[in-house]
Amino acid sequence: MTNIQSTIQLERKNTLVPMVILTLLFFILGFVTWLNGPLIPFFELACELTSSQAYFVTFAFYIAYFVMAVPSSYIIEKVGYKNGISLGLLIIAAGAFMFYPAASSRTFVFFLLALFVMGTGLAVLQTASNPYVVVIGPRESAAARISVLGIANKLAGFVAPIVLTVLVLSNMQDFTAEKIALMDEAAKTNALNSLALQLQRPYLYMGLIITVLAVLVKFSPLPEIDLDEEGNVSNLSIFQQIKNAFRHPQLVLGVITLMLYLSAEVLAGDSIGGFGKQLGVYGEEGNFYLKLTSFTMSAMVVGYVLGIVLIPKYVSQVTALKASGILGIILVLIIVLISSKVTIAFAGIQNMPVVILLVALLGLANALCWPAIWPMALQDLGGYTKIGSAILIMGIIGGAVFPLFYGMITESINSSIIAKNMQNVSRSGNQIAYLMLLPSYIMILFYAVKGHKYRKWKS
Repeated sequence: MTNIQSTIQLERKNTLVPMVILTLLFFILGFVTWLNGPLIPFFELACELTSSQAYFVTFAFYIAYFVMAVPSSYIIEKVGYKNGISLGLLIIAAGAFMFYPAASSRTFVFFLLALFVMGTGLAVLQTASNPYVVVIGPRESAAARISVLGIANKLAGFVAPIVLTVLVLSNMQDFTAEKIALMDEAAKTNALNSLALQLQRPYLYMGLIITVLAVLVKFSPLPEIDLDEEGNVSNLSIFQQIKNAFRHPQLVLGVITLMLYLSAEVLAGDSIGGFGKQLGVYGEEGNFYLKLTSFTMSAMVVGYVLGIVLIPKYVSQVTALKASGILGIILVLIIVLISSKVTIAFAGIQNMPVVILLVALLGLANALCWPAIWPMALQDLGGYTKIGSAILIMGIIGGAVFPLFYGMITESINSSIIAKNMQNVSRSGNQIAYLMLLPSYIMILFYAVKGHKYRKWKS
């Protein structure tokens, strides 16, 4: 018994330092990532965009994961996991610094390029850091460890929109579309330039902080890991590794599930602000809709806390994923069917649409998907865990593509409503478009019930 207790204590000690470092990393990453939500309505106004064009914010950010995932694996092959984390942080910092000239020119394409660079850094960072969480402790508790990091990530997601709104966008009521429309061309240009410049200082500070973090990680006691101890994979080309990895159905189905899950997570967090604005959730200061992403993040934090408490002591990560799929299906159906005119008093808003709170509750359904899908998809991959991780990162393309579809659908339906003069309609295009998430939760449920069990393709 003494030997067993000593072994457990040693495992906890060996896990503690890496977990502390990774938790800090994921907080920073969450802060960077979940700023996209309030940036969408911000750029729509500052850069004079349509609602569908504004969703290129998420496209530029998340498409980098797809483009750079496999190259990231190659980079990590050359520099190692620990150096890969530092490199990823430096790339993120470079993207943050690019916001300074982008704001000076108020050029949306330049902003998108900066977001793509930040997404590239995150792709490198995710590819390097996620395998750590799986291998530094028992695999059966991997979902619980990822939940700890998820709490840090989503707490940052809760804080980020509030910080951005309070410190940078507190005067958004002075830049409403109605007020801008009344200005002459010169006044409008000056006003929008002033609005864009408000992004310079926070992103400059963010870049400096992340640069310091990159240096700290470089000289930290974070251990290097080797996922190919027998050397069976490192001698293969990257294309051979990808081909062999795709022979594992649990990985392929995991990538599809992750892609569809990301569409749900990103839409629940990044579309709620625009939806709130469309429904008139302004609050006394006129910018409350910019804070709505924090509602979704709060629901996700609750889900992650439940994951830490319940997994694996009371429920398995498989059961948790099943519950996530079922809850998501139920919420999507209610969101689409409920009238947007049903309101309650909530968070200081007298007429908060219930549908907004239901969208935020999707965060609860989404919380345990990432921590459950990752270990299931990487299980039994052996030396292919590294390339499998990179392929899973490619699944994040769901966060790039689906918001664009959402934006196009909402714009099309809303335009039709306006054209037909249907002022009293109880469901807007924003609300109806959430139906596109139904296949996502059905796939999550399938993967939890059966998909993750497959080990061979049927001949």
